[in-house]
Amino acid sequence: MLFLVSGMTQKYERKLVLDPNQWWEHLSMAQKFSANSLFQYGYQLQFIRQTDKGKLAVLMRDDDIITLNEEGDIDSDPDIVLRN
Repeated sequence: MLFLVSGMTQKYERKLVLDPNQWWEHLSMAQKFSANSLFQYGYQLQFIRQTDKGKLAVLMRDDDIITLNEEGDIDSDPDIVLRN
């Protein structure tokens, strides 16, 4: 799976294959707090990518994608494309 951030020239390819519980350990404390609030709505942590702006956590519910930056800020309409 490739993770593309629109407007950026870099592609971030998966280097670690972890299950969602293992990804949890790589979140910042702020991301953990935000992710906990999203879990009650059915979102699940899919993966984390290191970008030029820091760690970006990607959560999904069905086809709905939400991202969390390192400060825990929630972006419910991220400008990203996921491909298999």
